[in-house]
Amino acid sequence: MATSEAAIDELIDDLATKFPPASTDPVTFLGEQFDRGLAWAHFPVGHGGLGGSPADQLYALRRIATLGAPSAAGRNVIGYGMVAPTIVAHGTDAQQERYLRPLFTGEEIWCQLFSEPGAGSDVATLSTRAELDGDEWIVSGQKVWTTLAHVSAFGLIIARTNPDVPKHKGITAFLVDMHAPGVDVRPLYQATGEAEFNECFFNEVRIPDSMRLGGVGEGWHVSITTLMNERVSIGGTVPPRGSGLIGEAVKIWLQRWAGRRDAHAMAVRSELLQAWVRNETGRLTNWRASDLRKAGTPGPEGSVAKLAFAEENQRTSELCVNLLGAEGMLYGSDYPQVRPSESAMSGGDMRKAFIRMRANSIEGGTSEVMRNIIGERVLGLPGEPRSDKDLPWKDVPRS
Repeated sequence: MATSEAAIDELIDDLATKFPPASTDPVTFLGEQFDRGLAWAHFPVGHGGLGGSPADQLYALRRIATLGAPSAAGRNVIGYGMVAPTIVAHGTDAQQERYLRPLFTGEEIWCQLFSEPGAGSDVATLSTRAELDGDEWIVSGQKVWTTLAHVSAFGLIIARTNPDVPKHKGITAFLVDMHAPGVDVRPLYQATGEAEFNECFFNEVRIPDSMRLGGVGEGWHVSITTLMNERVSIGGTVPPRGSGLIGEAVKIWLQRWAGRRDAHAMAVRSELLQAWVRNETGRLTNWRASDLRKAGTPGPEGSVAKLAFAEENQRTSELCVNLLGAEGMLYGSDYPQVRPSESAMSGGDMRKAFIRMRANSIEGGTSEVMRNIIGERVLGLPGEPRSDKDLPWKDVPRS
């Protein structure tokens, strides 16, 4: 199928004419977008794509955004940015046929089940077990910090299928029904008063072998695809100029500080300008990386973007709170405990955003892990000693 900009324009114009975004149900609009190959233009034909390039995808996204169309990423953040690319890279045709369309429309929300209480930054030490029983796998274990598991229909889970080989080799990936017998999802309330994260218990959950993603023992390779796409999804977004947290900081400045000319106000203005430059530099860097990114599993550039995103979000949200003065110390006397139906990255209230952004340097890979990846894979520095690299998992000491 032709994937020139003219061909993409023709498909988008047809979509917008027949299904005007302002008057069309979001599920219907997104379904029609998928069927035209405009969900992920770089995906295979018939699976939401046109068989094009990442550049085609970026062009299509930017064009569709001008229509005021519903966002598939906003409706299904984990599924869209992390699970879908993994299913395309490692899934069967039947899996792509079954899961990608309802994932894109938001009819089926997805979560990612990697981290465990004893396996966070070093995910490969995971101990959730999967044992083959006929044509089914019996999965038992615990996952933690699972975003949106409480509203998810399915999850991407990795489990240990062979404890007799080194930790990276004995892992297998599966697609799991989050409403299957034996799945127990419990809330983890955060400092913001929200519970977008969960701990998930699996008690002899049966997963058909047809829901295995990739080969037996190839789960680490599958998870790397997911993790690299996660870091790109978290840190590689290219927002409009002056939007997001820095836009909020400028708004607060204009409301509270713009009329002042004292030394303190001038110093604060200088800090705001420096923050604006840092945010704009990060935005343009991500734009360039997005344009240059090749098809397939993203490289270490995702770690660079994710690290910069996490640290700048924290600095800019702190600036917003400082600009609010004494009011920045107040965060809602009612302190509601709620279960959001979508990822609560900011929520509008800068005091809430300041608290929420503390997690940015942990979720999706800690900043320390990102620095290790950049040091080893970008700068070519020697890797850290790994004494357990060649040991069978069962022989690795664990607390």
